[in-house]
Amino acid sequence: MKTLLHYLFLLCFNILLPAVHSKCIKDQQQSLLYLQKSLQFDQPSYQTPLISWNSSTDCCSWVGVHCTRNGHVIGLDLSNTTISLNLSELDLRGNNISGPIPGSFANFSNLWELNLRGNNISGPIPGFFANFSNLRVLDLSWNNISGTVPRFFANFSKLTNLSLSGCQLNGTFPNEIFQVPTLQTIDLSGNFKLGGSLPESIGNLKMLSTIDLSGCNFTGSIPSSLFCLPHLSQLNLSHNQFSGELAFSSLLNYTVNTIDLHSNQLQGQIPTFLPYAKYMDYSRNNFNSIPSNIGDFLTDTLFFSLSSNNLHGLIPASICNASNLQILDLSNNSLSGMIPQCLTAMRILSVLNLARNNLTGSISNVDVTEDCSLKILKFDGNQLGGQFPKSLAKCTKLEFLNLENNNITDSFPCLLKNISTLSVLILRSNNFYGGIECLNTNDTWSSLQIIDLAHNNFSGEIQGIVWKAWQEMMATKDGSMSTIQVGSLTPVMTPPCMVASNLVTSGLRKEGIANARCSYSFFRKSALQTDSSLKYAVSVTITSKGLEMVLVKILPIYTLIDFSSNNFSGPIPKEIGEFNSLPILNLSRNAFTGEIPSSFSNMSLLESLDLSHNKLSGHIPPKLAELTFLSSLDLSYNQLVGRIPTSNQFSTFPPSSFTGNKGLWGFPLTVDNKAGFPPPPTVNGRAPNSKHNHEVNWDLIIVEIGFTFGFGVVVGSLVLCKRWSKWYYRAMYNILLKMFPQLEERIGIHRRHVHINQRWWRR
Repeated sequence: MKTLLHYLFLLCFNILLPAVHSKCIKDQQQSLLYLQKSLQFDQPSYQTPLISWNSSTDCCSWVGVHCTRNGHVIGLDLSNTTISLNLSELDLRGNNISGPIPGSFANFSNLWELNLRGNNISGPIPGFFANFSNLRVLDLSWNNISGTVPRFFANFSKLTNLSLSGCQLNGTFPNEIFQVPTLQTIDLSGNFKLGGSLPESIGNLKMLSTIDLSGCNFTGSIPSSLFCLPHLSQLNLSHNQFSGELAFSSLLNYTVNTIDLHSNQLQGQIPTFLPYAKYMDYSRNNFNSIPSNIGDFLTDTLFFSLSSNNLHGLIPASICNASNLQILDLSNNSLSGMIPQCLTAMRILSVLNLARNNLTGSISNVDVTEDCSLKILKFDGNQLGGQFPKSLAKCTKLEFLNLENNNITDSFPCLLKNISTLSVLILRSNNFYGGIECLNTNDTWSSLQIIDLAHNNFSGEIQGIVWKAWQEMMATKDGSMSTIQVGSLTPVMTPPCMVASNLVTSGLRKEGIANARCSYSFFRKSALQTDSSLKYAVSVTITSKGLEMVLVKILPIYTLIDFSSNNFSGPIPKEIGEFNSLPILNLSRNAFTGEIPSSFSNMSLLESLDLSHNKLSGHIPPKLAELTFLSSLDLSYNQLVGRIPTSNQFSTFPPSSFTGNKGLWGFPLTVDNKAGFPPPPTVNGRAPNSKHNHEVNWDLIIVEIGFTFGFGVVVGSLVLCKRWSKWYYRAMYNILLKMFPQLEERIGIHRRHVHINQRWWRR
């Protein structure tokens, strides 16, 4: 017989707030009713407040229940009731519980399921958990739980689900736990200090369907027995230190749906097994070759990534046999030869990423079908030549196109102007030429976020109507990560956390770090999460503030224009000033003329502005000083004149931001004139006293030498020549008497006084 005062820890609330009568949340009402059924009362029913709980009333009005104003149950006070407790299940997930797990939980020895997921629980896993011998489901994920994983978990002979993901566990994971025969799900992901090795005996877990060790520190080889488990459907070993080649027995499983081995140290040939897997990620390893018949083992595959390995040789044409393939990523390898023509003709392919390889040949041969499904096409960083592929006009769903760093020679691809979904266009570092004006088109790029035409041979003036059509850059709005959604009924890749190094520009400042507890960065897939689409997060390399950065998160609020290193001429269109959500604008190294548009002051989110190496004239618009986010400015080597604005951000820019403009003055080029007068006259472009003026003014030096010499002769004579000093004294005395006769009387008295004193001293 115990009072329920001891069981206030059921909801782990230390402070009981006054009741607030509001509409309670349905799920929490059901949980309370379930708790009611689990309790056995040791007093008559008319003395038991819990008896009055029923589903027909608002749970926030129940006796002993305390809610917030928005209906969340935050307190339970039944201290005057005595009960006996016989829980078979305790689910307290997502209740913002903090502190260590209460010692009173030791009384729940009959628990079958304990779920504390998504709270702020800290400290180690208590030793009294060893008493939970009947436990079937244990979920402590996404807490601040630290310390090691207890070995006594191996004694839970009925355990089916063990979830410890997203905690701060460390040390070596006990291999004995991998021998619990009833286990169906093991999720240790996100414990980057937790490691060990996988025993070959893991193949004895005949009931295992899901194992997720991603983002941990496991080492050694991957046991071949793991791939023989009859019910295994999802395997995620990414972001570990697994090494060696993958070896397999003859009894491989044909039921694995998802396999993710990316970001390890695996090597050898790409494995050709598990032909029915829909999701296969072998990226970021040391694999060195692709089997020529690889496509015959991808019959059901939707997602296949081999990026960032050490792959050499040709792209096997057999990949085209993977008729269900929707995402193919072979980027960042050393693949050579031509792109198989059948690859771009795959009917349902949505993402094709062949970037940063050694591919050659003419890109003009790229041919797509009439019902092209491509949304992302990345051929950047290769050696492709020829003209822009005209067939891409059929890809009306295209969102992301990157062809930078190739040898493509053609005029601006106006055929893309009819693709309204295009949001990223990068043609940087090719041989494109001519103007970017497109006649007979509707200019429908209303979704354009990033356009990079830098380092080409584009020329001519840019009319304002071009910018008017790019409406996406003209409005600030919130948004989430840009992903491409394809496929159906496949596991979802979700980013539980990201590190600051991935938030590569302050243009993403509104995102912040999603989870401060996470110190690793990867996309993980949860066995418990399914969705109607497969998501692919795309990255792009941008140049901002003079640095190249990889933007791994493209937000709908992020925009960029880079037309640098071309031959554009004429005035800069004032319509650019309407892009009030544009953080990066680079028009440097062109032949733009005229003044800097004052409308630039409307770009309130502008962070980087580069107009250097043009022929711009006039004054720097004073209103540019109102751009409080502006952290990088380069106006050097133009024909600008007048005083440099001094308020706000302008006082932080170095001289290099303004050098090369002969008519500019003021801080930081010269000492600022506070009174607002023009700068002092210059000699050959420099101030007379400038340290850069090395010419000697001999006229001034001769005068100074003459004065010094004459002064020295006069003073020296008075000191060394007695006759000369007496004559000089008498002459000066007579002159003074003539000028001031009244001095004779005073000097005479002084002389008599001196004469008397001299006589006294002689005695």
